[in-house]
Amino acid sequence: MLFKQQALLRQKLFVLGSLAIGSVLYFVARVGTLDRLQPICPVESRAFPPEAEQIPLRTLQFKRGLLHELRKGNATKEQIRLHNLVQQLPRAIIIGVRKGGTRALLEMLNLHPAVVKASQEIHFFDNDKNYARGMDWYRGKMPFSFPHQITIEKSPAYFITEEVPERIFKMNSSIKLLIIVREPTTRAVSDYTQVLEGKERKNKTYQRFEKLAIDTNTCEVNTKYKAVRTSIYTKHLERWLKYFPVEQFHIVDGDRLITDPLPELQLVERFLNLPSRISQYNLYFNTTRGFYCLRFNIVFNKCLAGSKGRIHPDVDPSVVTKLQNFFHPFNQKFYQIIGRTFNWP
Repeated sequence: MLFKQQALLRQKLFVLGSLAIGSVLYFVARVGTLDRLQPICPVESRAFPPEAEQIPLRTLQFKRGLLHELRKGNATKEQIRLHNLVQQLPRAIIIGVRKGGTRALLEMLNLHPAVVKASQEIHFFDNDKNYARGMDWYRGKMPFSFPHQITIEKSPAYFITEEVPERIFKMNSSIKLLIIVREPTTRAVSDYTQVLEGKERKNKTYQRFEKLAIDTNTCEVNTKYKAVRTSIYTKHLERWLKYFPVEQFHIVDGDRLITDPLPELQLVERFLNLPSRISQYNLYFNTTRGFYCLRFNIVFNKCLAGSKGRIHPDVDPSVVTKLQNFFHPFNQKFYQIIGRTFNWP
């Protein structure tokens, strides 16, 4: 009797062991099949850089985690070598305009799996001390990326600094240049608001916007005031056009990026010859913050810093009208150059 029970127990153990081994072998085979059949991101019919034509989904999913570790300094040299990560010079630069929405544009473009952003403003081309450090120093400030990805940096001071167009041309004469603009008077008030906030944090006083924007001696617009001068877009763009053809510029509507960002981002994707990847899923309106936030995936969302979307001070309507009239002829010339119009007064 005891012998029969032992035999029966051995038989049951044999059957269970066989099932367990079979399950393991099936799982291994299945994983291998899935790995070999890993799908490729669909390719748009329009042309874009050959190195971006086929991007494995595993690479795109892996990108966020590994590049995040690199930014924190946690990735090893072996990981960098193993995954063929490099620090690339930018193939596109957001050159301006200050208070036009450069940070929002950069963060939104970073939703695209083929785009990697430089997190900080480098100020390489507009700062003589940094520029003297050379191109290797500049490259070292760029984020690690996969070879198929495009690195983008933004420094709004580039647009208004005289030396910058020639310096960027010497680095890359075929680089793509992004300029984001807002209605000039609104942009000038936003510029003033940021400076005012900085003064208040330091318990310093600051003149009212009207006193700075209007020359008290002539009662005309004060073109020496930097916030006004920056909003004369055509004057700055003409300097850039001495080095780059207009086809290498893309003008982003900063006012529309606030209210309806997706169409503007899709235009930038086409300009950069990237497959369309940013969708409405990636953008959601945050009613508390009052502007759009970013959704990278089901887990990771991001809103811009609290300093964005500052409340502007009230400005004398007659000063607003005077400024709008002043900017009008410059705006008309700007439209002619870029081949696009905006709903500006």
